[in-house]
Amino acid sequence: MAAWRFYNNPRIEMTELIEPLREHARRQLLATNARVVMLVHDWSKLSYPGHASKRDQAQLAQANNHGYELTSVLAVNGTNGTPLAPMEVHLKTAAGVLSTRDPAPPDVHHLEQVLPTMQASRLWNLGCPALHVIDCEADSVGHFRAWHADGHHLLVRGQDHRIVTWESRPLSRQKIGEELHHRGDFQHCGAALYQGRAAQLWVAETEVVLAQPARTMVPYGRGKKKKKKQVSIPGPPLTLRLIVVQVRHDDDRILATWHLLSNVPVEWLSAEQLAHCYYWRWRIESYFKLLKSHGQQLEHWQQETGAGIFRRLLVATMACVTVWHLQADTSPAATELKATLIRFSGRQTKRNRPHTAPALLAGLWVLLTMLEYLEHHDLTDLKQLVRDVSLPFPILKSG
Repeated sequence: MAAWRFYNNPRIEMTELIEPLREHARRQLLATNARVVMLVHDWSKLSYPGHASKRDQAQLAQANNHGYELTSVLAVNGTNGTPLAPMEVHLKTAAGVLSTRDPAPPDVHHLEQVLPTMQASRLWNLGCPALHVIDCEADSVGHFRAWHADGHHLLVRGQDHRIVTWESRPLSRQKIGEELHHRGDFQHCGAALYQGRAAQLWVAETEVVLAQPARTMVPYGRGKKKKKKQVSIPGPPLTLRLIVVQVRHDDDRILATWHLLSNVPVEWLSAEQLAHCYYWRWRIESYFKLLKSHGQQLEHWQQETGAGIFRRLLVATMACVTVWHLQADTSPAATELKATLIRFSGRQTKRNRPHTAPALLAGLWVLLTMLEYLEHHDLTDLKQLVRDVSLPFPILKSG
């Protein structure tokens, strides 16, 4: 009941709940002397189809599609790929956008959210340069120009079919990658996992120019006849690095290809380092999975408002961050604690992967419950209580 009251207390500000997470990220970046921090932007829908009491669910993509939309910016160590903590979080509701930023941003398209977040990140005092990493939804020449002009560094997965200028020729990124492959320009840059199986990363790099006009939709007309039309917005040519990454099987079969666009100087990060940075972008997908289906079961929470869900989400995220920190800790004490939590969780793990974030999270919940109980009860009395009850089978070694 105390937790329920806390989550629904309007005096608890979102800006207060995010600050411990930001401070943890700052400490970890300082402790590891990270040369760059990845800020991974992504969005996830939260669905509550059977929760009629949640009256502030927003209409999302289609008229019959309701829920909340979660926006997260996850800090990831750009040196070793360790997830650190969300640095900014928004939740779209029917009443507006809830945010860890003050003032909260307006309800706008995903890509229109990015530049204000990039600008806000300059105030987070992270102690090292920021690299903004976004999936192919951000493949927009107009936004590239705006982000670059404002001085931000980005790494975006481009769509394969789009045309760029390469060596004075207009070619699709896919064709450029094929030519680089035929030239033998790809270099091996380490092992990776692809759909849970061992694979290898191969990388080639070249320079391309985005010279085409940006395209956007603008409204026209009045009243019920108001519509939108596409217009072209010319802009200056923008030179970017094209990093083509091939994920190959050990027998050299190509399993996947990524066409990455970046304005990061070569002196700052190599093509190999940028390939690993995009590979580590998957950390935010794992974070959403840990919240929604593999740990916190976010889409089953009973809070009746977006604000209550949002406060609980920020607290639950602290548990996720605790587990990530424990996973990265290789000290003897941490190794023993991880083994203990896995035992408490009751989960089975593979020999080559003795602990996972969901299993550690489950074990942590058992540990916290146990510690809270033992603060108010004696272990000897608990054992005696079990002995005093007639059970069909003994559950203590001593009977």
